[in-house]
Amino acid sequence: MGRAIFLHFLFGTLVCLIASVVRAEDPYVYKTWVVTYGQIAPLGVKQRGILINGQFPGPTLNVVTNDNVLITVINKLDDPLLITWNGVKQRKSSWQDGVVGTNCPIPPNSQWTYKMQMKDQIGTFTYFPSTLMHRAAGGFGGLNILARSVIPIPYPKPFDQFTLLVSDWWKTDNKVLKQRLDQGNSFPFPDALLINGRPNSFEFTGMKGYTYLFRVSNVGLTTSINIRIQGHTLRLVEVEGAHTMQEVYESLDIHVGQSMAFLVTLHANPKDYYIVASTRFTKPILTATAILHYQGSNTPASKPLPIGPTYHVHWSMKQARTIRWNLTANAARPNPQGAFHYGTVQVTRTLVLANSAGKINGKRRYAINKVSYINPDTPLKIADFYNIPGVFQLNKIKDNPPLGPIVLGTSVFNFSLHDFTEIVFQNNEKTIQSYHLDGYDFWAVGYGPGQWNPTMRRKYNLVDATSRCTIQVFPKSWSTILVSLDNKGMWNLRSAIWPRRYLGQETYFRVWNTEHSLYTEYDIPPNAILCGKAKH
Repeated sequence: MGRAIFLHFLFGTLVCLIASVVRAEDPYVYKTWVVTYGQIAPLGVKQRGILINGQFPGPTLNVVTNDNVLITVINKLDDPLLITWNGVKQRKSSWQDGVVGTNCPIPPNSQWTYKMQMKDQIGTFTYFPSTLMHRAAGGFGGLNILARSVIPIPYPKPFDQFTLLVSDWWKTDNKVLKQRLDQGNSFPFPDALLINGRPNSFEFTGMKGYTYLFRVSNVGLTTSINIRIQGHTLRLVEVEGAHTMQEVYESLDIHVGQSMAFLVTLHANPKDYYIVASTRFTKPILTATAILHYQGSNTPASKPLPIGPTYHVHWSMKQARTIRWNLTANAARPNPQGAFHYGTVQVTRTLVLANSAGKINGKRRYAINKVSYINPDTPLKIADFYNIPGVFQLNKIKDNPPLGPIVLGTSVFNFSLHDFTEIVFQNNEKTIQSYHLDGYDFWAVGYGPGQWNPTMRRKYNLVDATSRCTIQVFPKSWSTILVSLDNKGMWNLRSAIWPRRYLGQETYFRVWNTEHSLYTEYDIPPNAILCGKAKH
């Protein structure tokens, strides 16, 4: 009898242990996205757009920290396609990054499943096609990583949240825009701005007295924007995965590729109010509107629209410096070398990267430190994994801007895993720049006019600069980031201004050590598509 009781107890204990192990695994989210061409008319003119499951913009993807997300992308376009997850770190797995340096594109009438974990992240991000000029036709959407319920957020929980995507837009087909760039012609000025795919009619509904979280992303190709809400203020709480000090603004600049989240309390008289997005640093100024509707109100929004900044570069730079990291927030955040004090970590390498424009063989190209990137037929990451020679060159791009004309090349910066790197983006042109680094967030420690030199380090914020993954570089100015390269893999550093990226203003970081271990990097996925030299 005693033996039977013991066995019963042992069996129950084992069942509980197995159940606890099962429960310990992070949740799985499964999606199937069919990518097609379809007719859209955001500006009243019928044109071909890229739809995801019949939607333009694509569906908003809401997930939770540490969720395992499997998205099967079925490509019904007539071109190979990749979707990239702008701001998702893809810890130990650049294989899922969705750019042509890491993945073979999904052929037409084929499918591929992304398998990624939102490891230790929260925040407001986006996804979009990374191939060719597909992004000019749509295929983009919001990607929000929500905090786990057991982790408190550092602000009162909002009643609801809204995703707001602002994009510049052209009536011209994406293939015509691509052909224009291929022929060496300049990229045209946009025809309009859109908010969630519309120029003036999207509506957000809330109740008086309640607070709402607006997640706003600039998914455009070329244009910085300013966002504001008539009669309301914006309390900034998060920028690309980092909780910020909760400064209050009348309006906020959001540059190409950037995302942020702010709280809006509906405290005004119940009616409709304009949400306004307008272009920055452009002539003419383009404007799009949406509506903030108080539930139960029948009073339409009335003009004039709230006035925003136009050129005012110094105004925008001053605002950028006011965005600071919330050091007391209980949430995922970067932790270099085991310390939150990034300003005390020794820099192991400094890069000064200057953008430039020029012509090669009579056609317009863009470059970083005079190297204009060209994509090989074989993804860099696959070539590196299989030791396929002749695909890319390590360190052909110099650490500082060289003299001479721009040249074509497939050059990759080589880093050791855990290098702590200072990167200065030097912009000697009259147009604003924007850069994104895959696989990481970094600290935006400094902005300044003119030419950077080492004495500018005295102006860095080495205490509470916010971390983010996309940084603007103002005209005739510089911006500096610090980044702990602790994510092994092949990672794309690119201009977020898409025509410049398409014509060569990008490169890759190879973050490497000689240890082959799943603790530092996953092996090539079994479903990986092979192409180029890897097929032979």
